[in-house]
Amino acid sequence: MNILTVKPTKFVLCNALSSCAKTQNWNLGIQIHAYMIRSGYEDNLFLSSALVDFYAKCFAIVDARKVFSGMKVHDQVSWTSLIAGFAVNGQGRDAFLLFKEMLGAQIKPNCFTFASVISACVGQSGALEHCSTLHAHVIKRGFDTSNFVICSLVDCYANCEQIDDALILFDETSEKDTIVYNSMISGYSQNLYSEDALKLFVKMRQKNLSPTDHTLCTILNACSSLALLLEGRQVHSLVIKMGSERNMFVASALIDMYSKGGDIDDAQCVLDQTSKKNNVLWTSMIMGYAQCGRALEALELFERLLTEQELIPDLICFTAVLTACNYAGFLEKGVEYFNKMRTNYGLCPDIDQYACLIDLYARKGNLRKARDLMEEMPYDPNYVIWSSFLSSCRIYGDVELGKEAADQLIKMEPCNAAPYLTLAHIYARKGLWNEVAEIRSLMQQRRIRKPAGWSWLEVDKQFHVFVVDDVTHQQSNEIYAELEKIYFGIIEASSYVVEDSNIQA
Repeated sequence: MNILTVKPTKFVLCNALSSCAKTQNWNLGIQIHAYMIRSGYEDNLFLSSALVDFYAKCFAIVDARKVFSGMKVHDQVSWTSLIAGFAVNGQGRDAFLLFKEMLGAQIKPNCFTFASVISACVGQSGALEHCSTLHAHVIKRGFDTSNFVICSLVDCYANCEQIDDALILFDETSEKDTIVYNSMISGYSQNLYSEDALKLFVKMRQKNLSPTDHTLCTILNACSSLALLLEGRQVHSLVIKMGSERNMFVASALIDMYSKGGDIDDAQCVLDQTSKKNNVLWTSMIMGYAQCGRALEALELFERLLTEQELIPDLICFTAVLTACNYAGFLEKGVEYFNKMRTNYGLCPDIDQYACLIDLYARKGNLRKARDLMEEMPYDPNYVIWSSFLSSCRIYGDVELGKEAADQLIKMEPCNAAPYLTLAHIYARKGLWNEVAEIRSLMQQRRIRKPAGWSWLEVDKQFHVFVVDDVTHQQSNEIYAELEKIYFGIIEASSYVVEDSNIQA
């Protein structure tokens, strides 16, 4: 248009900025901004609002704020654009404060404003309180029928581990579309209610709602967590039918599902059939090999990719590599890769990589070195690190370090029976029966009991769940009779010595 010396109208510029925001076309967007300044359009409300939106969506939040502050008048769009920009850039507190400022300026928020500020609450301190407050505002202003807002609320409640509140909101929604179902399914999966996620997905399909690639990823993750290979294959068929196998996140979820289901060869087939391979897929495959106990193949794949320059490893990739070293017990290799993160790739290890190396040292019996690394790292050890360290202390019978680890775990989760029982086991192996008695007494005083462990198996598409000494199953008599046959058969054929060293709660 400029080449033809036709001066673009404000409407054309506004549409062009909108397109730049959607496609994140930075170069063209700043040229349009420069043209606006030359043409004297800086004070135009609609163009300025479009500029705020453009900078916010291009992650230039400082520039977005600068344009917003320079505006003489603000409308609903400019406020909402900046709030959304803060939310996307992880500045939840700024988004929430700006929303309060917007209400003080007597500007009415719309559904997009509410969706943005609710999304901004996720991961912030006091997120649940903010979410509840915003939910009240949503109802008061009549946006509780907007599926766009409902999805944000469901996501926020689910992220705050308030899955019951998310479910109430979902059930009260009269017209549920694909996005609403997606939010609830993701909430279930995120909170490890994988079976509920699968049931809701089936219900969604019965209503003839088409899943998105995001839905497929979530359901494949649910199948992974339950190790449901048959159901995972059925979802894979749906993926092929929908043509979603080209999506790298879906392909990555498929690799993860097959790996966790123990079928690493099918995981490799998914990777081979993916035309464009990237870091996400390669990392999933390396982790898949590691989880299936084929650590050597995981490390060989990693080294080959580095040699062929097909992979630039990131922190997640190194987590997969260190996990492979951990499973195989390759201590020297693990230390070498950990050091290479800094020296060769300029990466600063985060808590996940430290956790892998600490666990590797501990599993190999270097408990003191593992403890020293926990002190040296720039992070506080979390529950997972202390828990795996305590398990290694139990294996190697280290009373002093085991007690320290158990004390830390009890501080973090005082009602969890696991650290009490593990420490009691360490004491029992060393013959410290007075200490064992003290732990049992402490558990009784605090009314702490170990929850029953569950086992399950699938027969003819039906799950059968069992606990220790279970007699609730309708075929209990037949099951115990068969177990007795197997037990005596083993005793007759072998010279096993049965040893019970478990400490009961």
